[in-house]
Amino acid sequence: MGALPAIRPMTPRPFRIEAVRPETPNVFTWTLRPTQEGEPLVFQPGQFNMLSIFGVGEVPISVSGDAEQSEILVHTIRSVGTVTQVMETKKAGDIIGVRGPFGNTWPLQAAEDCDVVLAVGGLGLAPMRPTIYHLLHHRERYKRVYLLYGTRTPKDILYPDELKAWSESGALDIRTTVDVGMDGWNGEVGLVTDLISDIRIDPYHSIAMVCGPEIMMHFTAKALFHRRIAPARIFLSMERSMRCGTGWCGHCQLGPTFLCKDGPVYDYPSIQAWLHKREL
Repeated sequence: MGALPAIRPMTPRPFRIEAVRPETPNVFTWTLRPTQEGEPLVFQPGQFNMLSIFGVGEVPISVSGDAEQSEILVHTIRSVGTVTQVMETKKAGDIIGVRGPFGNTWPLQAAEDCDVVLAVGGLGLAPMRPTIYHLLHHRERYKRVYLLYGTRTPKDILYPDELKAWSESGALDIRTTVDVGMDGWNGEVGLVTDLISDIRIDPYHSIAMVCGPEIMMHFTAKALFHRRIAPARIFLSMERSMRCGTGWCGHCQLGPTFLCKDGPVYDYPSIQAWLHKREL
């Protein structure tokens, strides 16, 4: 899970927005290509980039595309603040800045020959998507693979066409739940933790990767403990207060670590003591 080196980490590289795809009412996906020739921006599942709107600011956004397609970058973004609200107004052809990649990666090598549980909540499916692509590309290396996905309502489900295709392929066992059902929804209603009790896994040869709101990750980890998955085999993605991507500014310090440099992926014992403490 070691951090990978970034290319000129403090200098944004210009990328052109090739396509903009609406996902949900306040979430959209950018497909980006570099405007200049040079070394491609190669990332690994779990890493993030700093995306900037020149003259406005920059924000950390996890990569949500396929790590084996280095000629493009894909980022799924929620419009929630000053910078991302401006991002939502951008169109194909506009130029933005990219710094990265930053952070460490999901333990995909350690998960080989194991059952894999991916538990995600809400927008957490976006940073988990590169991991799903990797598992699909190298499906023979892994045993049972579960994707347990929870959203607030059916309208908040990301990538519905891909979810359907992955499920129909038989490569993934996908189980989706929502907090609030709506007319036409015939699936589960409840929490992601409700899905964990029914999966068939070998707990001593399983690895779980969890991404979503911190409260969801906390209770998901506890539910995985009940399935006898060891805490050291449960990994969480922490994305909180990141500003520079290099650990220099100190805004994302959590206990003795910096989320942008030492994370964002942590095994549960490494982060347990600080999971609910906002001011560390």
